[in-house]
Amino acid sequence: MRIAMKLMTRGSPQSTSRQEAMRMILAAALVAGCARASEVGFDGERAVELVEAQVGFGPRFPGSPGHAQVQAWIVEEAERLGWATERLSFEYRGATLTNIEATLDEAMGDFLILGAHYDTRRLAERDPTAPDRPAPGANDGGSGVAVLLELARVLADDRVGCDVSLVFFDGEDNGNLDGWEWAVGSRHYAHSLGRTPAAVVIVDMVGDRDLRLPIERNSSPDLAAEVWNTAAALGHAAFVREPGPSVLDDHTAFLERGFRAVDIIDLDYDAWHTTGDTLDQVSAESMEQVGSTLLAWLRSVCGDVS
Repeated sequence: MRIAMKLMTRGSPQSTSRQEAMRMILAAALVAGCARASEVGFDGERAVELVEAQVGFGPRFPGSPGHAQVQAWIVEEAERLGWATERLSFEYRGATLTNIEATLDEAMGDFLILGAHYDTRRLAERDPTAPDRPAPGANDGGSGVAVLLELARVLADDRVGCDVSLVFFDGEDNGNLDGWEWAVGSRHYAHSLGRTPAAVVIVDMVGDRDLRLPIERNSSPDLAAEVWNTAAALGHAAFVREPGPSVLDDHTAFLERGFRAVDIIDLDYDAWHTTGDTLDQVSAESMEQVGSTLLAWLRSVCGDVS
């Protein structure tokens, strides 16, 4: 992703009365959703194991052996859990990039997208000693995928009343290298999308041991309020209800199309785009805060399927 120096153009702020009404409507649903999430839980330790598996493939930038291996692994893991997958491949600057979409059969209700990128950065240019080596991508690349796959496990066994797509984006993390743009895969997916999602939630760099998640400034305010209020109801201190930086990330193309989208991201990460982005940087507790928040949010807005 790229940290933007200027904010994207946004609409006028919501009125106080509308915000208050939204809070009142969500309050009862959040209580039920949070209680349900605690019964059927997101497991942070499992998420760490999923990060470890990805790091084991080595660097995962487009064209690398690890890139092909992690693609196959994501498909295998999702299908093992009962999700149908589709590889959505396209050409970009001489490379074949592949987004992976996972869905459940007989899904119903609002269409929601949960997304994360799986590619890693080809050059760790922020590394003071090894800027020409690739980044391992444990947190930046690995943590978001791990959160989605652990959610896939929970949701396969205990469904929600929405049509949820888990989308693993390619080509996010190699912007400004060899003329590449940022967030290539999500842009291609968003502009190819033939229907309107009720919400898009992106998770990126959410495994940091010192996780702190302010609200990314370009994110849809009402959707951000839903997610951060859910985290507060669960007592998750990593979600800080204050504005954070503006970021060009996988949510950007959805916002440009007028879709509600939010980016859950911790940019205060010293190992970002360095060779130090390794497994020891990743915390089960951090990913569990994010995953359990998303699970409770899904249950609050979708309800359960009996």
